Amino acid sequence: MKFSSQEEYGIRCLLEVARGGADGSVTIPEISRKEGLTEPYVAKLLMVLRKGGLINSTRGHSGGYTLARPANEIRVGQVLEILGGKLYEDDFCERHVGVQQTCSHADGCSIKSLWNKVQAAVDAVVDSITLADIVREENGGELIQVQTQKPDRFRTSPEVHA
Repeated sequence: MKFSSQEEYGIRCLLEVARGGADGSVTIPEISRKEGLTEPYVAKLLMVLRKGGLINSTRGHSGGYTLARPANEIRVGQVLEILGGKLYEDDFCERHVGVQQTCSHADGCSIKSLWNKVQAAVDAVVDSITLADIVREENGGELIQVQTQKPDRFRTSPEVHA
């Protein structure tokens, strides 16, 4: 399972906006320099985030980007969905039918059940973390602790993953 570069860099750019500059806003050149990304790529990512309603832009000499809502109201799951969608979308099966008109496993598909469970697990984590949580963790706080439970046949010892 992989996240796209757009999702990775989009979150990084959004975190720069959340941190704000001296006046509370940041510019494309500032984000570009801090994140080591090209200005055109940062501009593209910020456009996606603005159209998704996560940031506001102000034009002009003293312009820049600010969060559209407080950082504690923006969940990572929302950000990922705006930047790239979910890992498993409802139309997944329709897009992966092979050479047939419908999936040969449409009725009682065990793979669909698997992907639904994976998506639910991912959603549980990313929907529980806000931008404020990430910024707090960067400043020495703790992000979250997610307790994972493996079925008994796989369990060797209790695990805690961050």
